[in-house]
Formats: sequence, structure tokens, C-alpha cells
Amino acid sequence: MFADLMRKKSLDEILAAPEAGHERGLKRNLTAFSLTMLGIGAVIGAGIFSSVGTAAAGGADHLGAGPALMVSFVLTAIACGFAALCYAELSAMVPISGSAYTYSYATLGELVAWIIGWDLIIEYAVGNIAVAISWSGYFQELLRGFGLHWPVWLGLDYRTASQAAASVAAAVAAGKDPLTEVGAAAVRSAQALSDAPHIGSFAVVFNLPAFLIVMLITVILVRGIRESASFNSWMVGLKLAIIAFFLGMGAFYVKPENWTPFAPNGFHGIAGAAAIIFFAYIGFDAVSTASEESINPQRDMPIAILGSLAICTVIYIAVAAVLTGMVPWNQLGTAEPLATAFSSLGMNWPALVISVGAVFATTSVLLVFQFGQPRIFFSMGRDGLLPAWAAKVHPKYRTPHITTWMTGIFVAVLAGLANIDEIVQLTNIGTLFAFVLVCIGVSVLRIKDPGRHRPFRVPGGAFLVPFLGAACCIFLMVYLPPASWWRFIGWLVLGAGIYAAYGYSSSVLGRRAGRPAKRPAFMTWMAYGFFLAGTGLFVIPHDAGLGQLIAEAGDSANADHTRALVGLTMIVAGIVAVTVGAVSGRRRLA
Repeated sequence: MFADLMRKKSLDEILAAPEAGHERGLKRNLTAFSLTMLGIGAVIGAGIFSSVGTAAAGGADHLGAGPALMVSFVLTAIACGFAALCYAELSAMVPISGSAYTYSYATLGELVAWIIGWDLIIEYAVGNIAVAISWSGYFQELLRGFGLHWPVWLGLDYRTASQAAASVAAAVAAGKDPLTEVGAAAVRSAQALSDAPHIGSFAVVFNLPAFLIVMLITVILVRGIRESASFNSWMVGLKLAIIAFFLGMGAFYVKPENWTPFAPNGFHGIAGAAAIIFFAYIGFDAVSTASEESINPQRDMPIAILGSLAICTVIYIAVAAVLTGMVPWNQLGTAEPLATAFSSLGMNWPALVISVGAVFATTSVLLVFQFGQPRIFFSMGRDGLLPAWAAKVHPKYRTPHITTWMTGIFVAVLAGLANIDEIVQLTNIGTLFAFVLVCIGVSVLRIKDPGRHRPFRVPGGAFLVPFLGAACCIFLMVYLPPASWWRFIGWLVLGAGIYAAYGYSSSVLGRRAGRPAKRPAFMTWMAYGFFLAGTGLFVIPHDAGLGQLIAEAGDSANADHTRALVGLTMIVAGIVAVTVGAVSGRRRLA
């Protein structure tokens, strides 16, 4: 049974897919420059404009790096650099849409390919929900800078408004001033519940700017890759100009004494910040999803992947140096640290310029991530792991229009409804996991297909760089909080349920090997089990380890008793169902 699930798709078959008819191939329009701009557009975004603040100053669940944030950027760049070399080899050798999903199908087998394809939804679609919410926040700040005020109830989600209202109420009950206790932003968010129209007792709160920007990007992407790449290049040019403005002007206000102590929290602070700012590097791998639309992928893909990462790393280190030199590191823990650096010096107009830059930056990130996700769905549809409509190409624009619309609507609706903190927790760990599998894939292909032409080769042989890349990514994963791990495992288990329910029986490779067209009973058992266990993993409290969860489930006085008990019961029942299905399937396929 295991061997059946791990069937690999030959590289020759993968490479032949775009030639299998007009409906199955994408149009090659992209040059090395436009691909590099896609990479820069994806990498320089909300991360550099927001996460650098909390990475430097620290937060409730992690220590800050202080001025040693520069070292954190170097550490993360090294980890990403190893992974980027592996992406460069595979994307030049296999210039097919699908990125890590396609590479995994050729190296590690169908089940792993499905897992990584499902996992990449976390990086692209789920990650883009967070970027859209961030874009909305910057857009509203920009309007306020011009004296315009967007209705609060149409600019955030219900949960954020409820949490802000609870914080304000607690401050009032304690006899404290809400403005000084929780801040003006929280007071403004709390106002949304009273300003919003109501359906019965429920306040209608929706993040409309986040919804609208995603739908606009979706329309641009459906129209064509050339138009999308041109729009992205303009956005990248504008945000690079604004970052140059920050560096050029901020350099005059750097005080070397702000760099002392350089690493106030030691290596723990540096490593914790590296795990957080990894979000700022997510995106260079999005270039690989465009390999099927590259004019000369064998040459241009390595240039674009490695070039965009190198350019962004230099920019990040420079920004970290100027930022921590302008303002004491412990004053940077805001949502807009680059603007804070100027406003703390009494310079409000540069802060407004930075807000403009943040809007441009997040717009280009939205475009590139929305560009990447449909192409992964497109490849999975071409392999039969998703329905055939996922692999359709628009007859005029030659873009995967159905999956582009599907992704756009999914991201837009959730961006209007979701809380950004819960969304972001999934993104880093999902991307790091994808990087680990890509690094492993390079070594596997070097062993299994050593004679294959490789226009670009990872230096150091088959194992050194891939091992270092996988090890660095696992190191960063260890520093992520328990909530990230629980939700990530839950997401993968739910994905396994979809594969058991649909992908196993519909796989083109599997059907060719003799799998039945109708889903067998043992796969139905496994599908139900995975869905049950995956749901349980989202029900349990996510701030505790396994031992604490078991203790909470057995303690009826604990506030999380019901959640822990119900969630663990679902997980155990799901494991039993999966086991029954697996045993039955092994006997059938023996």
C-alpha cells in the first residue's frame, strides 16, 4: 500500500505536460528581469515594513534581537540561500508550473507531492490573506494622513473589533484611560461594534479594503502574465524608491550609541528574531511557480531566484542598520516601525511617505502570491489530484483563469473576515516545511537520475548544501510557538483527508497503474479518520503541549477542559479510523 501511495512521476512525463495540447500549456512571456522583479515584489513587502519592529523590540512570546537584528537577517538569509540554490537547480531542470509540488512528485512520490501542494496553500493563499489585511491597515493609515477617515466597521474583522472592545472595557473598569492603556488604534477598533449596522444583536463588521484589493489583483492576473508582470515591475520600482528614501534620509539621524548594547538578549534574541523575520523573506520561491512562463528558464530561473534573494538581503540589512540606529531598539515594537522611527523624531511627513511605500510594497506582494497559488492548483489539476477544471487555460489570455478566480475569491472573503494574528501563525512553518522537502528533493534526484542535464547545479555535491538548507529550516521551525505546530499538523491532516477522499482515486498516475475509478472502502475510512482528527487538532487549545492537553482534558475545573477533551477525543477516534482503513487497504493491496 505504501509503495502505491509513493509512486513517482517521471521527469520526462512532467516535462512533456505543457506540450500535451493548447489547453494544458501556459504562455512563455517572462524574461530574467521580469522574473527577478517578481521575486523582489514578493519578498519586500509587509515583512520589512512591519515585522522588523517586533523582531527588534521583542514581544509577549519572544525576545528581541535589538541592533543585532542585522545578524538575524544574515542568519535567515543563509537558511534561505541554501534553499534558494536548491530551488534554482530544480526550477532550471524542471521548468514546469507547480514549484515544490512538481519537484516533490518527481523525487518523493505522489503522497508527499500532495502534502506539499496542500502545504503551499499556507504560504501563498493563507499568507496572502495576512498581506491583504496588512494592506488594508496601511491604506487606512494613508487616508488618515490626508485627513480622510474610512468607516471603522468596514476596515477590520469582527474578532479584532471584539478583542479591542474587551480591552477598552477592561481599562475602563480598572479606572484607567483607554487611550494610554491600550492605545488609540484599539479604541478606534472598539468603536466599530457600535458604529456598525446590526443584524439582530450581531454587528456587521467587514474588512472591505482587503476584499477589494484582492479582487482587483485577481482581475489583473486573469488578464495575462505580461500585464501582471508589468504592473508588478512598476510597484517594485516605487517601493524601492521609497526604501531608498528611508535609507538616505534616515542615515542622517543615526546615533551610534543606539547600537549599544548590540545584542541585548544574546543569541536567544537573535535566533527568535530570525524565526520571526523569516516572514519577510517568504516569496523568492514564488519565482519558481512562473518557470513554465519563462522564455529561457534554464538560464533565467537561477538568475531570478538567487538575484532577488541577494538584492533583498542587502536591502534588509541596510534597513535594519539605519532603523536601529535612528531609535532605541526597545521603542520599535509597533506595527509600522519605519514610520515610527521618523514620527518619534517629530518628523511626520516622512512617516506619511513611508506609509505610501508600505501600500505599494504590499500590493506587489499580493500580486505575486496570487500569481503563484493558481499555478500550483493548475499543476495538481493536470495530474488529476484536483478536478479537471483546475487545469483549464483561458483561450484568449492563456492563464489558469478558473483557479485564479477561485483563489482570489477565497483570499478576498477570508481577508475581509479573518484575524491577522491567527493567519500569520501558519505561514512561516508551512513555507519552512516546503523548503525542507525541496532541499531533500535535490539529493534524491542526484542519486536517482544523475545523468539528467542540469543547467544549474548546487555547488558542493549532492548532499552538503541540501543538508545545510534542510537543517537551517528545521532550526528555525523549532523556534516557532506551539500554536504554529498544532495548526500546521491539523492543516496537513485535513489535506490528507482530501487526498484520501478524491486524489487517490482520481490521480492520472494512479489510474494508469490500475487504481479503481471508484474510491475503495478503506480510503473512505481513512478520509473520515483524517477529517475527524484534523478537526480535533483545530478544536484543542493551541498554547499547550501534549502533556498539558491531557492534563486539561482530565481536569473538569480547568477553563480549557471541554475544548481539550472534545479535541483529543476526535483525534483519537480519527486515528482509530485511519488505522482501520490502512490495515484493510494493506490486506486488499497485498
